[in-house]
Amino acid sequence: MSKASKKNTEEKTHGVINNNLFMLRFVAKNAPGMLFFYLFFDLLTNVPWILSSVVLLKYIIDVVTSGVDYYRIAVACGIFAALVIIGTIGSTVFYEIYKPKQKERLHFKLYSTIYEKAARMDFEAYDNPEYYNDLVLAMTSMNERVDSVISDAQDIIRLLTSIISITAVIASIDPICLVFIFVCVAVMIPIGRLIAKVNVDRTEAMTPLDRKNLYFSRVFYLQDYAKELRLNPAGEMIERRYNLNVKDRLFTIAPFLRKQWQLYFCQEALPMTLLVYLGIALLMGYKAIVTKEISLGDFAAAFNGANAVSRCVFDLTSWFSINLRENALYVEKYRKFMAAKEKIIGGEDKTVFEKPVTIKLENVSFTYPGNEKPTLKNINLEIKPYQKIALVGYNGAGKTTLTNLLLRLYDVTEGRITVGGKDIREWDIPSYHANYAAVFQDFSLFGATVGENVSMSGTHDKMRVLNALKESNFGKELHNGTDTMLLREFDDTGLSLSGGESQKIAVARAFYKQCPFAILDEPSANLDPVSEYALNEAMARAAADKTVIFISHRLSTTVMADVIYMLENGEIVESGSHEELMALGGKYAYMFNLQAEKYRDNEE
Repeated sequence: MSKASKKNTEEKTHGVINNNLFMLRFVAKNAPGMLFFYLFFDLLTNVPWILSSVVLLKYIIDVVTSGVDYYRIAVACGIFAALVIIGTIGSTVFYEIYKPKQKERLHFKLYSTIYEKAARMDFEAYDNPEYYNDLVLAMTSMNERVDSVISDAQDIIRLLTSIISITAVIASIDPICLVFIFVCVAVMIPIGRLIAKVNVDRTEAMTPLDRKNLYFSRVFYLQDYAKELRLNPAGEMIERRYNLNVKDRLFTIAPFLRKQWQLYFCQEALPMTLLVYLGIALLMGYKAIVTKEISLGDFAAAFNGANAVSRCVFDLTSWFSINLRENALYVEKYRKFMAAKEKIIGGEDKTVFEKPVTIKLENVSFTYPGNEKPTLKNINLEIKPYQKIALVGYNGAGKTTLTNLLLRLYDVTEGRITVGGKDIREWDIPSYHANYAAVFQDFSLFGATVGENVSMSGTHDKMRVLNALKESNFGKELHNGTDTMLLREFDDTGLSLSGGESQKIAVARAFYKQCPFAILDEPSANLDPVSEYALNEAMARAAADKTVIFISHRLSTTVMADVIYMLENGEIVESGSHEELMALGGKYAYMFNLQAEKYRDNEE
């Protein structure tokens, strides 16, 4: 589906007005005082200025031309000044003191809903590019969008108030002026819609080129690319592509700019010039000078008022229709993200085992969403308590997928997995996960203390953390013990670690967590052979009271396994102990012999 058609679908889902009202209801629910005062103080501050060019000007001119009671001008100006001062004081207190606090609370509530939803969503959702794009947009743009929705609502109310109040004043002077204004509005509204459509079409056309620009930015500011850019002439290659993209942007945007200029001219210049500046000026000038039907103050008020109304209509039909449409697109993505349903639903069982029990995979098959070919096919295996199980095979064989199914990050497509004789789908998900310690190949460290990174919790037992770090052979000095900060997002003195030291932190998590099962996916990938050997010995000691399932491409680790399962193309093709598989002389033996020189000393 094209991006244009996707956007049209999103708009039809809830509609532009519906989406903007949805976000206003969210603000009204979570920051009602902010919304009320936002609108109230804007009117209090702006209405006097709006009416000054019509009512106050008319009054001053009428008093001057009458030649009497000039003190009335001073009184009127004094009242006007008092209103402005009161409005300015109130709005200043609101905008400078009250609003920033309420804004932070509103953003907190908004992002809390996004974070909570993201944490509940299935791991499978991250394989869906559309879901991931919606999540990224929600994360990066919703604070800006909620502010824009409030600001636009404020401006629209101000403009409508201006139109109604000024039109009432003009009608009291000469209702015929309203005919000119209504004709002007009737011409401007459809042109404004065309302007909004051209602007949206331009955004859609520029989106692929904007995405390329973001890529160029990432290349030059992310550390991931820094070494390559400095050691190779890759920067020149990227710069050439950037220059081509700029040319494409200029070529793409040019026809839209021409259309917009033409429409703006037709909307602003023709109706406003012919109907307001010329038509009303001639009519009211004739009545004020020739027939003396109205005063000079009426003439000034009618002319300025008609001009102000046409300007308000111009803003409503062009700028704000564009803003509302753009807001609606982002709000629609937020609503779509929040409405997404989880597929992996927990059961009622909250059992957390104190000791290992039997795990069985019975005729398990799994196909990733969107794929036709299954990743795992008819897997049958039984893992007995306290066994050490190794999963080996070439990349893409299905090893990590199997452990993801066991952790219930995905649900099986066919078959079932049981733990202690019970289908894992019957478990409450947090309780089920409490049975496992897992170290992933693509592990992450967090901007938190060492203790929090090891315990994966806001609280931790310092001695258990230190023992877990010792077991993982972590040798980095911690200047503040387990309270030493990692990374520098929240502390400029945060500790930066090498890949190997980072992995030892991740492995320490498995040693720290008191649970019956451990899953280790390439736990020694970033370690040198000596550290790897020491880690293997440490894991064997620390995991003596656990069932351990580990994945490794370094087959020295598999020597200590009770049972090794060799996977190929999603199927188990060999199983047995290291000695049994070596005696078999099959695919496992072939893989091991390729690495024999590295690991012969360890095997002996």
